[in-house]
Amino acid sequence: MALLSRFDRAHSIAPPGYSRWLIPPAALSVHLCIGQVYATSVYKNSLVQHFDTGQTAIGIIFSIAIVMLGLSAAVGGTWVEASGPRKAMFVSACFWATGFLVSALGIATGQLWLLYLGYGVLGGIGLGIGYISPVSTLIKWFPDRPGLATGLAIMGFGGGALIAGPLSRQLMSLYDSGYDPNVATSVADGDALTGLFLTLGIGYFVIMMFGVFNIRVPRDGWQPDGWDPATVREKPLVTTAQVSAANAIRTLPFWLLWVVLFCNVTAGIGILEQASPMIQDFFRENGESSVAVSAAAGFVGVLSLFNMAGRFVWSSTSDLIGRKPMYMIYLGGGIVLYLLLALIGPAATALFVLLAGVILSFYGGGFATIPAYLRDLFGTYQVGAIHGRLLTAWSAAGVAGPLIINGFLDAQGKPGTLTADAYRPALFTMVALLAVGFLANLLVRPVPERYHEPARREEVAA
Repeated sequence: MALLSRFDRAHSIAPPGYSRWLIPPAALSVHLCIGQVYATSVYKNSLVQHFDTGQTAIGIIFSIAIVMLGLSAAVGGTWVEASGPRKAMFVSACFWATGFLVSALGIATGQLWLLYLGYGVLGGIGLGIGYISPVSTLIKWFPDRPGLATGLAIMGFGGGALIAGPLSRQLMSLYDSGYDPNVATSVADGDALTGLFLTLGIGYFVIMMFGVFNIRVPRDGWQPDGWDPATVREKPLVTTAQVSAANAIRTLPFWLLWVVLFCNVTAGIGILEQASPMIQDFFRENGESSVAVSAAAGFVGVLSLFNMAGRFVWSSTSDLIGRKPMYMIYLGGGIVLYLLLALIGPAATALFVLLAGVILSFYGGGFATIPAYLRDLFGTYQVGAIHGRLLTAWSAAGVAGPLIINGFLDAQGKPGTLTADAYRPALFTMVALLAVGFLANLLVRPVPERYHEPARREEVAA
């Protein structure tokens, strides 16, 4: 515990003259590492063969990790706020790296349950704590542009797979000469998988420690040069009061935003989880797809770029037009795009890619904009803890999205034989979900004054 005390908030207060632009790279170093969770499909088939099991048994590892992300963020959010970002990011790095090391032991010994415990449970805890730990700090450093700040960091989570995907393939080919990273059907052996998980665990820990040692919190009373806090009062739905995490979950705005995030994520994750087979199925005639396996893999990479870019571009845009109008675009625009995808998506490959890409940019933008939306409604007092509780919507969506898509597809036929028609019931269901989210966003109103923190209200008045 003496070691952990070195990472206390008191030891991470920024000295006078410290540049706030050093904070986003520190946050980005953590999010780029934990964003690896989106690249698990790269070695999924290799794990299936190594453990001689089915896709479901391996796929559940990802589901456990996402559920634990939401739960750990919700349960640990208040602790993250109290302890400060440096200690939280260190704990995240320890859990994330340990998850890989325990998983490597499971692969080496043929014990699948160790992957559930390692990557799923321990890694999932690292995911949740690491995801929220820099957010409230960024918002405190950028009170003038919270959307830009959170977009810069959370962009890394979307882009983590862009690095982890090709890196994992190259590492497996290094550890297994029989594995060809350019052949979709090629699988790596158990030794290569063990080496991969060991390398990633150690490497990610080192990179995340860069963020740990460089993160700082602003001193009391700090504000950006030239920024006038009075301008906040001029903006609708932006409060100058403060709300605790305990009170936030008692308010209607919190639960409306929970519905908004759940609907936006469920719709987006439906495409993300099914991306590669989906583009092949949409352009299948007489049992043959005009889209090659390699092109489908490239499509997944394009979607990752849209996902990553949306987190920065749309979140930054929300600083200009406001959070509520931004979500009207995410959800209302998503309704139109999903209808177009279902009805005219098969008309041309380029059109399909464009529609899916914009949908995924809204998916990513929704993640990056939600912390700033929370800051607008609840203040900065415990915004990290409130964000953590809201991320349970992500856990629920991570289960609901694939279940909806796969449930409809299972009823339509076998994988490799489906066409665009098989996807339409699922896509229309996503349209209905987005409509619910759109209505929930319309109903968002300022938090009633009775939920404000009295002491904090006095500080603002002073």
